[in-house]
Amino acid sequence: MSALAVSPAYTALLVKFPPRVIKSEEQNESYIEALHSLEQRYGSWSPEETELADLFTLLIEDFEEKHYTLPKCSPLEMIEFFMDQNGLKQKDLVDVFGTPSIVSEVMSGKRELNKEQIRWLSERFHVSPELFF
Repeated sequence: MSALAVSPAYTALLVKFPPRVIKSEEQNESYIEALHSLEQRYGSWSPEETELADLFTLLIEDFEEKHYTLPKCSPLEMIEFFMDQNGLKQKDLVDVFGTPSIVSEVMSGKRELNKEQIRWLSERFHVSPELFF
């Protein structure tokens, strides 16, 4: 066991935010809120807070992977969804695709995404690159 796992600061965090396998939507929401409260201080985290944030992230991801399945969508449908959610228009994607004509070709389904475009889209929208395959 590492020194971090038994440090008094980490123990105090575990008492305040006891980690458990998430089994309900209510528990999931409470862990999301706890993680959000930690994120308010991101950049000034102690090593113990970093460890706890990593643990909460794993617990939340585990619950959500088991309980929320995304419908299968084409890469184009994913782009359209993220554009809609972020209030973007095709012209806002020129930085990604290079030219308005390439944006148009991608959005019309005439051109597939390349690796660099997929990387940029996944970083821009904070999602897995797998969504664009």
